[in-house]
Parts: sequence; structure tokens; C-alpha cells
Amino acid sequence: MRNTINIGTRRSKLALWQAYYVQDLLEKAGMDTKIVEIETKGDKILDVSIAKIGSKGVFTEELEEQLRNGDIDIAVHSAKDMQSELPTGFEIIAFTVREQINDVVVSRDKNLRLGDSSRSITVGSSSVRRRAMLKAYYPHIKVVEMRGNLQTRIRKMDEGDCDAILLAYAGVHRMGYDDLIAEVLPEDQFIPPVGQGSVAIEVSANLDAQKRDLIRNAVNHPATEYRLNAERAFLKTLKGGCSIPAFCTADYTDSGELKVHGGIISLDGEQKIFNELRGPKEDAVDLGHKLAQLTLDQGGAQILAQIHATRDAEEKQG
Repeated sequence: MRNTINIGTRRSKLALWQAYYVQDLLEKAGMDTKIVEIETKGDKILDVSIAKIGSKGVFTEELEEQLRNGDIDIAVHSAKDMQSELPTGFEIIAFTVREQINDVVVSRDKNLRLGDSSRSITVGSSSVRRRAMLKAYYPHIKVVEMRGNLQTRIRKMDEGDCDAILLAYAGVHRMGYDDLIAEVLPEDQFIPPVGQGSVAIEVSANLDAQKRDLIRNAVNHPATEYRLNAERAFLKTLKGGCSIPAFCTADYTDSGELKVHGGIISLDGEQKIFNELRGPKEDAVDLGHKLAQLTLDQGGAQILAQIHATRDAEEKQG
């Protein structure tokens, strides 16, 4: 009898979509599978921003515990939720083919445009990057904190908490809410966070090598992997997670080179550092590292220091 691949996942509808997607890839490759649903800290605490909870492992810690224990073989995550440096004993072995990476405006009002300063607009978002970019590009907009899964956020919007919410196109599309997209934000302005649009497969380093290779061969998309290796190297060098307003995305030029662009923005949207580097895809990690170092050298280190000081002051105030 063949061994079953136990697939660990969060319980939200989007997380389960991702798990079933990976399950389908594995079963098409001839493997038996089982979905194991797990609740994480990020799913339980919904009245506090992710930045205040702490970004390290907020959506991954409980899954990693079961990976360590051998209760699950793989953990399926949104790649953008993965911390830039994994705990000892864990690794990402695969990234799925990437969906469209843009941020989108979701609203019941199809005529709503962020650039329309003639009307009062309230936008919900839990992302420090999106909130900072809204302050930079659309200072007339009121921004409110918005936590919870996609369905919860849409319900809050419908209840009047906001006029629109900012989300990743990938999640909106996968959940079938394309008809609620009022505006697709240009990726050269609202540069996405590291990993947006791809699904990551995390395993324990103790996983059987043969099983590991079978899973990787069935799921990994090499062209996406180069892109995300560059982006994750950028974030790792910044020592950042989802609680800092950093952004980075990599893609291919017409000549096949890897183009990596990204940087950081201050919380108030007043300062923005942006750079772009190009090189062979085989140099993906080095490109990401160099881009991050440029960001730090050009004032990113000071922005990060200000962010950490602000967070420390908020924690002391309780």
C-alpha cells in the first residue's frame, strides 16, 4: 500500500482552496493524500493587527509543530505569509505556478476609484505596506484596520465598516469574487509583497528524501521558484516579515533575464526607496540580496529603525 501524504493547512476557505490545489497536483502524480486542517495564531486573534501580534510564524507556527512531530508531511501556505527566515529544521521545497500578482480594490461600487478625491472613501486593509502606499498615493482616503479571512472582510465592508478593501488578486480570483473587483492597481506603483500569488510547500528537514523529491517534482514550478528565491533573499537581508512595509517582485525580461524591483516605504508614506536590478535567473538569490543592500544603504535602514522605534513605543503604552 502506498504511503499517504498528509497535507497540513489553515482552515480558511482560501487556505483550503490552496490545499486542494496541491492535493490535485500530488494525486495526478500518483500519490495518495489526506487534508489535515489546523488553526493558527493568526486565525484566532482577529482584533489586533498582524504587526502588533508579531509577524514571525503568525500563520505558520502551529503547522510547523505538526511537521516537526511527523503528524503532517507538508504544510501548504500562501507564499506571501512565509517568514523570510524559517526556523531551524524546516525548508520550502516547492512553489506553485504564480497567479497574477497585482493588488486590487474590492467594492460593491464598480465606479469607485482610489484616485477620485471628489468623494469621501474609506478603505479597509490589514497590510502595513498597502496602508503606507495609500497614504503616499491617495492621502485623501481614510484607511481602517481590516482583519479576518476574505469572506469576513467582505462582510465587514457590506456592514458599512468601509467602502472598499485592498486585497491580492490571487485570493479574490481563487474565491470567485472577480465581479467585486472595481480596480486593478498597477504593479509598478502598488508593488506587491514578496511571494504574492504563489503557494509554498514547507517540510521538515527530517522528511524522507524520496518522498520529498516526489512532492517537489509534482508541485514545483521552476520559473516561479527563481522569482521567489530572489524576492525572499531581498526580505531575508532586510530581516523583515509581513509587519514591515517592504515590497519586492521579480519577473523575466524579454531576453530571459530576471528583473527584480522593490524597496521600502515609511509608515506615513512620506519616504519611499525603490531600485531595480537585472541579471541571470541563476543569480536570483544574489540579486535579491544586492537589491536589499541598496535599499538599506539608501535610507532603508533608517526607515526600519523608525518603524521598530514606533512599535516599541506602542508596546510600552500597552
